[in-house]
Amino acid sequence: MKLLVCGGAGYIGGVVAARLLEEGHAVTVADSLVTGHEDGVPEGAQFVPIDLLDGDLPDLLADGFDAVLHFAALSIVPESVAHPTRYFRANVGATVALLDAMRAGGVKRIVFSSTAAVYGEPDEVPIPETAATRPTNPYGASKLAVDQALRFEAAASGLGAASLRYFNVAGAYGRHGERHEPETHLIPLVLRAAAGESDGVMIFGTDYPTPDGTAIRDYIHVEDLAAAHILALDATRRPGHEIFNLGNGAGFSVREVVETARAATGREIPTVEAPRRVGDPAVLVASSEKIRRELGWVPRKPELAAMIADAWEFAGRRVRAAA
Repeated sequence: MKLLVCGGAGYIGGVVAARLLEEGHAVTVADSLVTGHEDGVPEGAQFVPIDLLDGDLPDLLADGFDAVLHFAALSIVPESVAHPTRYFRANVGATVALLDAMRAGGVKRIVFSSTAAVYGEPDEVPIPETAATRPTNPYGASKLAVDQALRFEAAASGLGAASLRYFNVAGAYGRHGERHEPETHLIPLVLRAAAGESDGVMIFGTDYPTPDGTAIRDYIHVEDLAAAHILALDATRRPGHEIFNLGNGAGFSVREVVETARAATGREIPTVEAPRRVGDPAVLVASSEKIRRELGWVPRKPELAAMIADAWEFAGRRVRAAA
């Protein structure tokens, strides 16, 4: 297929674009490079530098694509709280422009990178797709707004759409890995401490009702996430909007992440304990039962150690390349 990957110069989008090329698809990456990196565009993909809000989308979508995979977004929760309109403009406004251009260009299929943050503080864990959506920050709210726009557009135009909702992605795939600035994700922060690039890791809350007292979160290897996006393309063959959660089933605590990183890197990683952050639930894990049942998704690297080992290898590669 001829596929457009919006946000394909970023971490997840770059891995998905690389995997699509390996599957034999023709891939065009569209990215503004606001948070992405041009050297993250996989070899073999056509690159189009474009902001989805700049008005050139209709010309791009008129090029005859079979489907779109949409990763372009702002995703830093504290920043979204400080600048909510920036997030609604970048995440909702840009997607609406994309959907308009898709309809004008006759492109009828889209896979959207959503988030389990749309659920807010859940009533049950693991979180099913039927859970109430109560996002607690503008980032989650903006992604929920896109999910709703996809549902209504599918009903109006016969669009085939799939939203994938997940929490934390980890690991690396070849030369594709996490390199956010600022970095807010736990595993990269832990590995920066292991590399001596920071003084240590903050552990917010050690008195949660969990086995070791620290918060438990969902982590999925980026390769497994990419596989889920490729499988989800099949779900867009028919009109309508499908939602699939992606989770590891149990989750990993903050202390588990730190201890696993110590074992994987052979480094002592200093930690500093701090009070809980307001609004941080004890456990957040999304259920993946539906996508396993309906699309046959099976994670190949569910172990935390594999995620951290791959991320550590990428970090070393990045340092060597900069030397």
